[in-house]
Amino acid sequence: MKDLLKILGTFKFWKELIIMTVAMAIAAAAVYYFLMPSKLVVGSITGLSIVISNVCLAAGINLKVSVVITIINAILIVLAWLLIGQEFGAKTVYTALILGPLVDMWEKILPVEKIMEAGQTSLMGDIWFDLLCFVLILSLSQTILFHINASTGGLDILAKIVNKYFHFDIGTSVTVAGGIICCTAFAINPFRLVVIGLIGTWINGIALDYFTAGMNRRKRVCIISNDYEKIKDYIVKDLARGCSLYEVTGGYSGKKSMEIQALLTKDEFAGLMAYIKNNGMQSFITAGNVSEIYGTWNEKSRRPKKNFI
Repeated sequence: MKDLLKILGTFKFWKELIIMTVAMAIAAAAVYYFLMPSKLVVGSITGLSIVISNVCLAAGINLKVSVVITIINAILIVLAWLLIGQEFGAKTVYTALILGPLVDMWEKILPVEKIMEAGQTSLMGDIWFDLLCFVLILSLSQTILFHINASTGGLDILAKIVNKYFHFDIGTSVTVAGGIICCTAFAINPFRLVVIGLIGTWINGIALDYFTAGMNRRKRVCIISNDYEKIKDYIVKDLARGCSLYEVTGGYSGKKSMEIQALLTKDEFAGLMAYIKNNGMQSFITAGNVSEIYGTWNEKSRRPKKNFI
C-alpha cells in the first residue's frame, strides 16, 4: 500500500496519466469520426467491435460500438493476465478500458451527423480519405503511447498471446491478428471494403514505424579533432552523455588521431556543433540518424545537464 501511494504521489505518474488520456482521446476521435461512419474494419479490436455491433443490430439487438469495445478489452485483459502473466502493464489496462467511454465523449461533444454534409455516408465523403485520416491519426496516438511504454491494448494484447503460444515474432503476430479481424468484416461489408480494410491495416503498420522512428531518432556522431579532450569534456560534463574514444590512423597521411563517438538528441547535437564552431576547433565530423537504441542510454536517472543552447 505504501509503494502504491508513493507511485501515486510522483509527478511522473500524473504526467504519463495525462499523456495516456490525451493520446487515447485522439484515438477515440479517429474511431468515431472516420472509422464508424464509413464502417471500415481495419485490423483492430475497434474494427471487430464495429462488426459485432452491426451484426447485433441486424438481429434486433442495439449494442453500441463503445460498449462492445469495453467488453472485448476487459476479456482480453483477463486473458492476458492469465495467459501472459503479471508482466502485463497497468498502463495498458487503463488505456484499454477508457477507449469506449472516450468514443461516447466525442459523440456527446460533437456528433458526427452535425459535421457531415447531407447525403454523405462518411465524414470525408470518400472512403480512401477516411481510411487515410483514420490511419494517420491512430498511428500518431499509438506513437505517443509507445514512447511512454504504453499501448492502446486490444490488438496488442491479442498479438502477445499469439506470439507466446504460436511462437511468431511480435510483428507477424500483429499482422496475423489484424488480418483475421479484417476478414470478420465479410459479415457486414462487401469484398471491396474488406480489401480496403486490409490495405489500411498494412498502411497503419508503415505509418506507426515512421512516426516511432522519427520520435526515437538520435544522432550518432563521429568526431576527429586535436581538441578531442575538450570536446569529450563538453559531451560528458555539459551534455551529460557518454562517449567512446578510438585511436585511428589516417589512410592518406598515416598520422594517428583520436576519434570520439557519441549518441545525442537533435538538440544536444546542435549544442555540440555550436560549441565546436564558437571555439574555432578544427574537426572532421560525420553524423547519421539512429532510430533504435538498446541498453542504458535512455536511463532517466542520469545526472542533469547544463543549458547548452
